[in-house]
Amino acid sequence: MADLDRTRNQLPLLQQHKEKHFTAGEIVRDIIIGVSDGLTVPFALAAGLSGANASSSIVLTAGIAEVAAGAISMGLGGYLAAKSEADQYKKELRREEEEIVLVPDTEAAEVADILAQYGIEPHEYGPVVNSLRKNPKAWVDFMMRFELGLEKPEPKRAIQSALTIAISYILGGLVPLIPYMFFPKASEAVVASVALTLVALLVFGYAKGYFTGNRPVTSAIQTALIGAIASSAAFGMAKAVQPRQP
Repeated sequence: MADLDRTRNQLPLLQQHKEKHFTAGEIVRDIIIGVSDGLTVPFALAAGLSGANASSSIVLTAGIAEVAAGAISMGLGGYLAAKSEADQYKKELRREEEEIVLVPDTEAAEVADILAQYGIEPHEYGPVVNSLRKNPKAWVDFMMRFELGLEKPEPKRAIQSALTIAISYILGGLVPLIPYMFFPKASEAVVASVALTLVALLVFGYAKGYFTGNRPVTSAIQTALIGAIASSAAFGMAKAVQPRQP
């Protein structure tokens, strides 16, 4: 009884104390996927075409086509991934709903085992198990989260993921192409493209590290390095296979 009164007295504290946790992890993940590929792939393509002495108009045309195709492909991939997660959740949810009806004692034992792993004694988790058995919905939710580690997906998650990745890819992909809109010679545009994209990669890498809890400076350097390696490889390969002028 004393424990119950203590718990009731602590409830106002929960109302007064609002923890500020970052809860937009999935959106940030989609943005990172879209921008990361958007900055790198068109950057490497533009550098490769520039190495092959293509004109700025050709580089720009090919780059925009790649950005459009890449955005559709990446967005569709994000949609299918999120849809698969939602389908998997529904499948496991139906299975858990059936199991608490067909084998309730086994499911109750699983609840007890889960709670015991947290150091809770039998006389402490017994009332919890009994309470869950009286509330099938809460019981299923408990099993989904603590037994299977599955969180209920947002209903519009698949569409949101597709749009977020696609838009992020477009925004990232246009950055290395901007100089080709102003420099008619690709040899001049590629220098400006490299500088602009490396700055964008550094900024993006820093933001990615900040939001994901990693070291922002290290993340910025790693991201820029990956982009530089990709573009250098594409530029070098284009130069290597370019036919020599007679």
